[in-house]
Amino acid sequence: MEFPQDQIEELKQIAPSLSIAEEGGYTFIRIEELKLPDDCKPSEVEALLCPTARDGYNSRLFFSSIITGGPQRNWNGNIRVLGKNWHAISWRTNKKIRLAQMLMVHLNALR
Repeated sequence: MEFPQDQIEELKQIAPSLSIAEEGGYTFIRIEELKLPDDCKPSEVEALLCPTARDGYNSRLFFSSIITGGPQRNWNGNIRVLGKNWHAISWRTNKKIRLAQMLMVHLNALR
């Protein structure tokens, strides 16, 4: 799956180090060194943004580790992709939003 270049450029303003990866019929945007909101531990992680419907959600953001600090979260997604284990929380996004907006909505779950 290809994403509009203007949306990728927008996303790079938030997460400069990213790449596209495909596995298991899904396309992921792999984000290295994603900075998390204050009070999160760790403060930076690797993440996978799945911008298409998956597991009953419009999109998912998977983290390389479980995040502590901040509000209580429902960690309900665990997958093995690209040779690593990833974790996701139960969080909904709207359909048809831009990639940068999608990432920010997911990050709001950590505030």
